[in-house]
Amino acid sequence: MPDILETNRTQGLRPLTLLQPAKIAFGAGSCLQAVEFLEQRSIPSVALFVSRSTRELSKALVDRLEAAQIAVHLSEPLPAEPTFADAENARKWLRDTAAQAAIGFGGGSVIDIAKIAAATLDESAEILSFVGNGLLPPRNIPLLAIPTTAGAGSEVSPNAIFLDPEAQLKKGVISPWLVPDAAFVDPELTYSLPSGTTASTALDALSHCIEAYANRNAHPLVDVYALKGIQLIFAQLQNALEDGRDTEARSALALGSLYGGLCLGPVNTAAIHALSYPLGSEFKVPHGLANAILMPHLLRFNASAVPERYAEIAAHLGLADTSATAAENADRFIAALEQLCSDCSLPSSLAACGVTAGDIPRMATAALGIKRLLVNNLRDLSQSDAEGIYQNAF
Repeated sequence: MPDILETNRTQGLRPLTLLQPAKIAFGAGSCLQAVEFLEQRSIPSVALFVSRSTRELSKALVDRLEAAQIAVHLSEPLPAEPTFADAENARKWLRDTAAQAAIGFGGGSVIDIAKIAAATLDESAEILSFVGNGLLPPRNIPLLAIPTTAGAGSEVSPNAIFLDPEAQLKKGVISPWLVPDAAFVDPELTYSLPSGTTASTALDALSHCIEAYANRNAHPLVDVYALKGIQLIFAQLQNALEDGRDTEARSALALGSLYGGLCLGPVNTAAIHALSYPLGSEFKVPHGLANAILMPHLLRFNASAVPERYAEIAAHLGLADTSATAAENADRFIAALEQLCSDCSLPSSLAACGVTAGDIPRMATAALGIKRLLVNNLRDLSQSDAEGIYQNAF
């Protein structure tokens, strides 16, 4: 097969557009800066999108907003795996509040709902009609994002992903108008995350960084984010699991997640995510967990033909042997990744998630329909390739 990586490098610094919030605040207590952001713009009222687990967590922010005489409309708890119907309901609720700005306060699903509700607020077309790239008109109200997990990176990405139950597929709306105006990344908000959620969301962020670095469309400008994100998560995930209030570890995961999110717009993910979507759509497997289960198997599939980028990751992590081949060093990285996933004590097989062998052909067919991600993968996947990866993960 052609040397994809060499071709990519000879293209040099090809044109690339980075779509990022105008303001990104990072650090302990930074979420409260959202109040000042709204005050500076004389915003009188705000719609705050929350989940069941983040409703109570938002109390300090609500109190500070109300003290600043900004009226707060608090959403009903939003679901963890939102459908397009959930997004439609959220848009209707936002209209009914007549709020002058929107804040997504939660994990990636909550932020995605806030993003799409704000972006389509004045549109009559159903949200499903905007699936694809660049179909949204300009957003008319300010949009803020405050992540409470360290994984999705939705606070800085132009993507919003929802389940289409009829098609049994997750589908993406991608647009510059989904990028929030401001993101406030406060590691303190992640202190109370259960260990399982901490692990699965961090591994989701790790998959963003790995897939952006080992990608047909990899770019030196994004490589910087991807490599640093990989290093941070590898170094600190276990520390965060051992002590959920370890400030250094939580900050590293939050920053790694932010870097992963910054990779999503200009480069995006690849086959790991494409193959994970049927697990979430049909079997309700949490997105980060699905990625974690599939990652080692998909990376071995890629590295068997194109090991160089994975070998480079091994070098950046201090895992490489300078006398070894690229394939051998790629194996070192993938083995370390597999050990990291194992150390998180998460389910490690599809069978543990309720998948049967008979489900695999159907899942493979669904995954191969997600071409917007598969075009980024270092190797083309056939139906039999996808089935083989699922079988290896079974």
